[in-house]
Amino acid sequence: MRANRHGTGLGAGPGGLRLDAPDVRLRAIPRRVYRQIFLFVRPYLGRLILAALLMAVTAGVSLVGPKLVQVAIDDFIPERDVAGLNRVAAAFFAAALLGWLSSFGQSYLVSWVGQTVVCDVRDALFRHLQTLSLRFFDGAATGRIMSRLTSDVDSINQLVSSGLVTLVADSLLLVAIVVTMLRMNARLAWVSFLTIPLLLLVLQFFRTRVREAFREQRRRTADMNAHLAESITGIRVTQAFAREAQNQAVFEDINEATRQANLRATFTWAAFFPAIEVVSALGVTLVLWYGGRLIQAGFGVTVGQVTAFILYLNRFFQPIRDLSQVYSLLQSAAVSAERIVEVLDQKPEVQDQPGAAKLGRVVGEIRFEEVTFGYDPARPVLERVNLTALPGETVALVGLTGAGKSTIIHLLARFYDPWAGRVLVDGRDLREVTQHSWRSQLGIVLQDTFLFSGTVRENIRFGNPGASDRQVEEAARAVGADDFIRRLPQGYDTRVNERGVSLSLGQRQLIAFARALCADPAVLILDEATASIDPYTEWQLQMAMQRLLEGRTAFVIAHRLSTVRRADRIYLIHDGRVAEAGSHEELMALNGRYAALYRGQYTGS
Repeated sequence: MRANRHGTGLGAGPGGLRLDAPDVRLRAIPRRVYRQIFLFVRPYLGRLILAALLMAVTAGVSLVGPKLVQVAIDDFIPERDVAGLNRVAAAFFAAALLGWLSSFGQSYLVSWVGQTVVCDVRDALFRHLQTLSLRFFDGAATGRIMSRLTSDVDSINQLVSSGLVTLVADSLLLVAIVVTMLRMNARLAWVSFLTIPLLLLVLQFFRTRVREAFREQRRRTADMNAHLAESITGIRVTQAFAREAQNQAVFEDINEATRQANLRATFTWAAFFPAIEVVSALGVTLVLWYGGRLIQAGFGVTVGQVTAFILYLNRFFQPIRDLSQVYSLLQSAAVSAERIVEVLDQKPEVQDQPGAAKLGRVVGEIRFEEVTFGYDPARPVLERVNLTALPGETVALVGLTGAGKSTIIHLLARFYDPWAGRVLVDGRDLREVTQHSWRSQLGIVLQDTFLFSGTVRENIRFGNPGASDRQVEEAARAVGADDFIRRLPQGYDTRVNERGVSLSLGQRQLIAFARALCADPAVLILDEATASIDPYTEWQLQMAMQRLLEGRTAFVIAHRLSTVRRADRIYLIHDGRVAEAGSHEELMALNGRYAALYRGQYTGS
């Protein structure tokens, strides 16, 4: 086994769910996990009850075969009664046909319920993920979240769709066989049951081992998914820095750990199944030995009875063998359900307060009053920040990297709530209004532009699904994107790949501008939005923005200070505080930090 020489570099950020937290302790699955799964199953209990009735029919019919064999051996074969044998054969076939029909019905019903429950689980999980605050995603790798939605849900699907049928049907069959064996011959039955304590010991021995083996298997699979997602997303950076060999080495470590986890689960299961077989063989041996002695002693036991008993005993252990397989499915699904419930139990850090008001169309007055905030509880990023944007003003945030500019934007969009102080919109604290009514009035363009798989038109329409084709094209023309879009192979109906990698950086930024403007926001947020645009395109954009920003409040983050000269107010953020504030001319006259930064960029020094 390879040692993990490099580590995965995976972990949770402050406040995030540790989806990859190593937990190898032996522990039971919490009851809340089973309660949560029951809540998903409860709407379909009617179909499950019908399936259970069909299972009872299947179990009852399966008891007919051994009894018919006994009748044939004891009554008709010795007498060479062909007519009787024909009747037994016909009854045997009819029972098998009825069993097939009932088994088909139960399997279809339970499979339908299983697929529907899994669909509901995925919907609930995806819906819940969209409500979680950014801090959760800061601390959870994409691959691990994907693992919850794919492999973990598929594990539950296997249990509900196939394992549940076996669990209920074989449990009913076991009860029926025990009752039949006791009524047929209590002595032989109790001898057969001598193996049950041994069987229970075997089950207990493997129970925790199987569960923990599958828990470790799921964790390692999540690690691999996370690394794959990260590696594929960052393939350009990997190749640009010639890190393929190191990346391969990390993957080999993770892949080997996954292989070892799968082997441990396989080994545990491989030892479990033969143990059940040994107990089964011991039971048949006892029946053969004791049944033979009863026949020799003349206790009224017939050859047909012993034969039927062995058939019943084989059928008794067959459900146990099946249930042992279901047990592995149950353990795997229980671990997966636990991982899913971990996500469903996460509460959004930013939530609407009870009775939160819905904002109408905002005027656009923004105020930060004594705002303090940080991502790490021990280290604030912003301290007592005060700033103002009047309706229709363009406010620029400038400063060195890490000063806290993007954090101000995060608080403005209410991705986080401040530790202290208030963020006010038209005089109302953002915590007192619904998130949707506020964010639906924002237009945001980030430096790392994200385009979704789909057409250019669909991407521009993303923030305003009801926008007409004319509105989409007007938004594109307003930001100077219409010309290059029309030159694409299918114009506005050209499909872009994931993240829009088929377009240049500048083209993606222009589409992002068009998307924000098509939403007709009351407040615009531009976070280094012109960083990837060439000077000519930037000039076009600045000309368009002078008209488009009219009547809208805008926050602009820019390292290139030449782009913010026309801003109504500029705030220079330094070490989490507002160090300087004023217009470009006022700040240049102040001859402070802003002036030094501006002259440094302008002169290239």
